Amino acid sequence: MKRLEAEIIDYYNEAVVKMIADKYGYSLMNALREFVSSKTHEMLENEECGLTQYGAGAIFEIWESERITGNPCNSIYIRGE
Repeated sequence: MKRLEAEIIDYYNEAVVKMIADKYGYSLMNALREFVSSKTHEMLENEECGLTQYGAGAIFEIWESERITGNPCNSIYIRGE
């Protein structure tokens, strides 16, 4: 696994964590825990998965899809619909 550069991960962490906190009413720390412990974040860190082709809003949607269905691959972005 080739790990994504820390600066890029930090960008996504900041943006997506804010979206999670805003939508679900979590503190920023709890939102960060939710995101960092997700399969979506694991995929994001892996440069070979190519999730950086998506903006932060799409990554949030992928995370939310994982939260709802248990699998980030159920996201329309990954399914390609």
